[in-house]
Amino acid sequence: MTRELVLEILIEVFENGGYSNVAIHNTLTKYQFMDKQNRAFLTRLSEGVIERCIEIDYVINCFSNVKVKKMKPVIRNILRMGTYQILFMDQVPDSAACNESVKLATKKGFVNLKGFVNGVLRNISRQKDNLTFPKEGSKEYLSVVYSMPEWILDLWFEEYDKTTVEKICKGFFEDKKTTIRVNTNKITPKVLAEVLKKEEVTVECGTYLPYALNISNYNYLGGLDSFKEGLFQVQDESSMMIAQCAGIKEGQIILDVCAAPGGKSTHAAQFLNNTGQVIARDLTEYKTSLIEENVNRLGLKNVTVQCMDALILDNDSVDFADVVIADLPCSGLGVMKRKGDIKYKTSKEDVFSLAKLQKDILAVVSNYVKPGGVLIYSTCTINKYENMENVNYILENLPYELETLVPYLPEKMEMETCKEGYLQLLPGMDGTDGFFLARFRKKQ
Repeated sequence: MTRELVLEILIEVFENGGYSNVAIHNTLTKYQFMDKQNRAFLTRLSEGVIERCIEIDYVINCFSNVKVKKMKPVIRNILRMGTYQILFMDQVPDSAACNESVKLATKKGFVNLKGFVNGVLRNISRQKDNLTFPKEGSKEYLSVVYSMPEWILDLWFEEYDKTTVEKICKGFFEDKKTTIRVNTNKITPKVLAEVLKKEEVTVECGTYLPYALNISNYNYLGGLDSFKEGLFQVQDESSMMIAQCAGIKEGQIILDVCAAPGGKSTHAAQFLNNTGQVIARDLTEYKTSLIEENVNRLGLKNVTVQCMDALILDNDSVDFADVVIADLPCSGLGVMKRKGDIKYKTSKEDVFSLAKLQKDILAVVSNYVKPGGVLIYSTCTINKYENMENVNYILENLPYELETLVPYLPEKMEMETCKEGYLQLLPGMDGTDGFFLARFRKKQ
């Protein structure tokens, strides 16, 4: 049953255009009764196939007369699952990977292709230690071995050397621990760590912030009493830097213009310590419902959620907020460790169109900051078009100046650019997701 559910996830993502994190989450939620081992297997196999799909398809094409793109969707995804188990899951015997794939093909009505599935997978099993890849160090090699589309590599080569690009690519394959932000309005990090350990969760301190913890070896997040009681929020440390660098003071008004699912807004509310007000906005009722869900679970009383289009000027908000958080829609190329399908769904044209959208939103929401107030611009991506070029756009077209990040960041995160007012975090190098952040002060 577990492999059949993985197949459904892969069909949803690769054939129907679904989002991997949503498809996996929905499946795990629907089948909460699954034991911990099967849930872990489902997650590992589905995420693994998605993140390594280019390499998997390359290997399959080496052993199949029918190329992956020409195969029936069910068969190609069964072969992807089987190949991943053979190449990357030592706990699964190759014979089991082959046999279970054949059974799955038969169950899905492809009895006439079970011999094809068996033959391809058994050949891969026999030759897995003698696979031939493109020339080591070449762009084609990096693309195959790290399952990274070549256009993304080209994008990064515009800014980084080959060593850095390879480190970034490796970073997306690092362990996927869940990072959480302690709800310090309810509990201390030390006490929460003890609570989580009693719930049989493995807990480690975060890399940079004292209120960040890394958790693993839990079964179902929604099944933890500590989660249901609002003692923490899932959020990467890179994202936590937004509120951290905003320099929020009690009593202030904070406006988060693209807030879903609410991590930044609820973090800002914690800094306000039950004072002031956070206004969290997003475009659709679905997105605002996600914010409200987290606000209510965390027990925050100083957050107002509004459904609004950031591209349309709200005259009532002009010169209204002490801090505006503009964590804007982006290509997401910094969070591919958690959303592995992004690299297959995004194009370079999307990067340029998103960069324009970001400028259009900034032109509107920059009006909401009080004179002397703070604008935080951020994205979860790694390219100059959505990051530094937008910083330059703000400096050249809007009444803002960059302001140092040094007073707000932990010492071990300080980079030379922090003094100038911006920060680029890279996977595989900084221990976080890929993330960009800039702090501006509005001229008086």
